[in-house]
Amino acid sequence: MGAAGVERVVIAPPVWEGVRNDVALAAAQMHPDRFAVMGRVDLLSPASRELIPAWREQPGMLGLRYAFHRPLVRPLLAEGRINWLWPLAEKAGVPIMLFTAHSDLHLVDDIAERHPGLKLVVDHLALTRGKDEEAFREIDRLLALAGRPNVAVKASCLPLYTTDKYPYQRLHPYLRRVYDAFGPKRMFWGSDWSRLPCTYRQCVTMFTEEMTWLSNDDLEWIMGRGLCEWIGWAVQ
Repeated sequence: MGAAGVERVVIAPPVWEGVRNDVALAAAQMHPDRFAVMGRVDLLSPASRELIPAWREQPGMLGLRYAFHRPLVRPLLAEGRINWLWPLAEKAGVPIMLFTAHSDLHLVDDIAERHPGLKLVVDHLALTRGKDEEAFREIDRLLALAGRPNVAVKASCLPLYTTDKYPYQRLHPYLRRVYDAFGPKRMFWGSDWSRLPCTYRQCVTMFTEEMTWLSNDDLEWIMGRGLCEWIGWAVQ
């Protein structure tokens, strides 16, 4: 983090260890000025409904994060099996990050419409496969969500979706369209560091040094302030 110029990190616990948040929370509690957590509950357990009202009372826990782009878990979102979650999270002020394919963004739109007080973040610009034009072929579905003031987007893991080399100029026109739609206050930089085909530092400087059309004020919002305000992580 120091070498990359990253001051704070929002941790999304890995899914391969099951539904557990303990390691991520331990890091956040040990270094509260450096780490915060978007965790998970077991969406199939009725007992999870009792956890949502006090979810943010856990030190270091700021919200929830789920990926629904894979066939095994997609039905939870697509078939409405977890419709109990949205009103509970809205009432408790628990923001939710969602990773889903462009083809399912109409489901996110429906949730945002029904629950205007629920803050949602679409991860990785809803990119799930392909490179360059193939990856971004349905980007208009994402841009359409900009009309929902309770929806933001995370511009993360982007180098994975291009055949280009740093500074990934082929990605910049797409990012400009996202910026024009959502604005700097609802467009959050992110890395998904475990999947990057570049260095952590390059993932940062791709925005801070290579996108000269972004102002210093834009970069303040995109590179951290916007996300912190969205999920309620106080900036000292």
